[in-house]
Amino acid sequence: MSVANPLRKSIKCVILDLDGTLLNTDGIVCNVLKVSLGKYGKEWDGRETLQIAGKTPFEAASAVVEDYGLPCSPIEFISEISPLFSDQWCNIKALPGANRLIKHLKSNGVPMVLASNSPRESIDAKISFHDGWKDSFSVIIGGDEVRTAKPSPDIFFEAARRLCMEPSSCLVIEDSLPGVTAGKAAEMEVVAVPSLPKQSHLFTAADEGWRELCL
Repeated sequence: MSVANPLRKSIKCVILDLDGTLLNTDGIVCNVLKVSLGKYGKEWDGRETLQIAGKTPFEAASAVVEDYGLPCSPIEFISEISPLFSDQWCNIKALPGANRLIKHLKSNGVPMVLASNSPRESIDAKISFHDGWKDSFSVIIGGDEVRTAKPSPDIFFEAARRLCMEPSSCLVIEDSLPGVTAGKAAEMEVVAVPSLPKQSHLFTAADEGWRELCL
């Protein structure tokens, strides 16, 4: 990914999602759900992958609990899987181009915001294993720090507010439908980098796609 040629000359900052955009978390999510569902005699088949992508932990847990008919509440399921995820954060790899993008923007003095539906504590834990990432972002916002998470535009409005910038001067880079929807609702330019294969056709609301931004 590269934003060397921004979509509009008025773009002054870049707002990035984390999971699926900068970090390859899909494999870890699948592994954790396989283990967790196995305890209930269920087998994770990946059919919720698109449904939970970009959602808050509670929304994702609710979808899994309902679809698999688990005998627990979403909160209880989150309590079960949270320690498993925490043990795996150190194994998350940066997606191809993520480090180059961050270094490119930083070296060119472009303010960056990390805005994820994940809780702030989880965001800090994940990026702590990637040298220089935390210091590269002017602002970091978790889904638990705004009234309504993506696809609501709240998190993007908050990012612009903290940077003292107009939303129209912000470029959003997102991998999920909730993120793209939120970015457009905030009237920001949006670049889609779909994390799920063969799903690019669902991102027509975005201003540009990943093929135009590959390094």
